[in-house]
Amino acid sequence: MECDKTIAMPRLPIVILASCLIANGQIPARDARNSETPNTDTHFTARAYKSLTEWEARKQALRTHILSAAGLLPMFPKNDLHPQIFGRVQNRDCIIEKVLIETLPGYYLAGNLYSPLKPAPAGGYPAIISPHGHWNYGRLENTDIASVPARAINLARQGYIVFSYDMVGYNDTIQTPHDFGDKPEEELWGFGPFGLQLWNSIRAIDFLEKLPGVNPRMLGATGASGGGTQTFMVSAVDDRIRFSAPANMVSLIMQGGGLCENAPGLRFDTNNVDIAAMMAPRPMIMSAATGDWTRNMATEEYPAVRAIYELYDKAAEVEMFFQDAPHNYNKVNREATYAFFGKHVLGEGDASKLKEKNIQTEKLQDMLVLHNRTLPANAITFAQLFEAWKTMARAQTSDLRQRLTAALATEWPAQVVSEGTGERIALGRAGKGDRIPAIRIKGTNPPALVVHPDGAEAARKDPATARLIQSGRAVLLIDAFQTGSATAPRDRKVKMFLTFNRTDDANRVQDILTSLAWLKQAKTQLNCMGKAAVWCEFAAAVAPVPVELKADISGFHGTDDEFAKDFFVPGIQRAGGLSGAMALLK
Repeated sequence: MECDKTIAMPRLPIVILASCLIANGQIPARDARNSETPNTDTHFTARAYKSLTEWEARKQALRTHILSAAGLLPMFPKNDLHPQIFGRVQNRDCIIEKVLIETLPGYYLAGNLYSPLKPAPAGGYPAIISPHGHWNYGRLENTDIASVPARAINLARQGYIVFSYDMVGYNDTIQTPHDFGDKPEEELWGFGPFGLQLWNSIRAIDFLEKLPGVNPRMLGATGASGGGTQTFMVSAVDDRIRFSAPANMVSLIMQGGGLCENAPGLRFDTNNVDIAAMMAPRPMIMSAATGDWTRNMATEEYPAVRAIYELYDKAAEVEMFFQDAPHNYNKVNREATYAFFGKHVLGEGDASKLKEKNIQTEKLQDMLVLHNRTLPANAITFAQLFEAWKTMARAQTSDLRQRLTAALATEWPAQVVSEGTGERIALGRAGKGDRIPAIRIKGTNPPALVVHPDGAEAARKDPATARLIQSGRAVLLIDAFQTGSATAPRDRKVKMFLTFNRTDDANRVQDILTSLAWLKQAKTQLNCMGKAAVWCEFAAAVAPVPVELKADISGFHGTDDEFAKDFFVPGIQRAGGLSGAMALLK
């Protein structure tokens, strides 16, 4: 397929290529995308925000970013949950019931519902979603280090309705394994445990919101470890969570150990502190311990999050609890949560009235949803769920530019800097640390940007480029990321590489956009050869300026295998794939 199209977008002022300003000193000798490969064990530095306006813009961008990484941009249509509530057990503490809800057609989430013994007050009880972490017994873990039933029962005693539900692949939620999503096809479609668990948490909120006896304006969340991750992630994207307690997980030195916490792209240019701070200005308590990755809470994470609350003049709405202990959600940790929720939700300022009491444990069979029971007849297999995910994604055709931009994690840079004189120059985005070697041939405008899969020198030798140069036209030839002189070692074996680092192909699209932004032309001809044609197709699709695209992609049809081999960007198929890019270029 030969592309020769002009994107009809707002025009920018014409600037002669030969007069582009050279800004020195801001481009590193080595591209930071090769020299710095952040991962889950990187010690990050919290980002400072100067104003509420700056933070609110960042917050909105982060929300889009999280949903994109989760495969939930846009969110899928919400089917009827068809809630099944059964197996009622009433003891001295509360009422416990089994719950099964259909969060996607044919896919079921299981859990337990804990309710107070007394009738609901006027307006209803506050309600809490309670995700668990990677404990051996999942939502039924009951040890000194972490007891999920103890916190649910004690919260029910205090006057909350609590929904304790499974991680995927745990207890009764068995239609997928817990660990999946690391195969190229799954990554291309944004299909993994992080997104599925985030969706389940959103649907758990939907379930509680409509439950008789619940005050839908007083919904909260708490969980520890992996459940802490789920708590601050769902709080970041769903404003219905009005109070929260992510326990022992908000850290600048460890971002999450499992696939369910580390979707590809999730932490590009961000970390758990940024994401947890999205709870502001709603009440939140973060707990920490000396024996895990939250050990620096008092000096690093808490001050950074509190600074965001201060932008809203709501510093009193965030607290931290710190103890000398291993990784946990133990009794004293839980009691700190009860006291915080009591003060902010129940209007109870006396923490002594909210101390934890011993619980009456139930038999496992009285808690397990699928004990002597099977899933409903319409329950689908893992393979069928993946196919359903792809089918729903294909049906969503709106906001393609936003979705593709988010999947590619690219930007139209506000400032492009350059260095060098004569033909040999280098470009980069201000403050980003990237370096794009380039050859600049002066001439008349509009210019042509030429991209070859083997770099600028290979592009220069191409007959089509020679004709452009001979015509007297201004030409810019670049060594896009990992091509030509930009080829360099890159450590791809760090933990959760794709969660923190863009792929080579995504970086190449960014380099094309950066180069177009530097040219500052109302209509640049973008000439792309070989495999680079696909890079240019997507760059032109998301560029906010008109581009005259000349790229032959006739050998690329947009299949999963082709994307995995020739243009690997996690989430790109979920965002619309080749058909989405082509639709934007019409």
